[in-house]
Amino acid sequence: MMMVLFISCSEITKKVEDKLNDLTNKANSLDTLINKEIDKVIALDSIINLESDKVKMLDSLINKSSSKLDSIAKEKIKSFKLIN
Repeated sequence: MMMVLFISCSEITKKVEDKLNDLTNKANSLDTLINKEIDKVIALDSIINLESDKVKMLDSLINKSSSKLDSIAKEKIKSFKLIN
């Protein structure tokens, strides 16, 4: 009777160990997948930051050009008023 109980416990222990190993393997696979996706997000964030810097630079150039055009237009209007 004790021998049957011991064999039964050994089988249950083996099944539990197998299930734990399966769970560990799945958890490791999931961890690897999550890390890859996080790396993709970090790379995308870096690209977004670079593009944002480009947009800020272009915005600055547009503002400078707009200011120059406004200044030229005001000078032309002043000179036109002086002529008339």
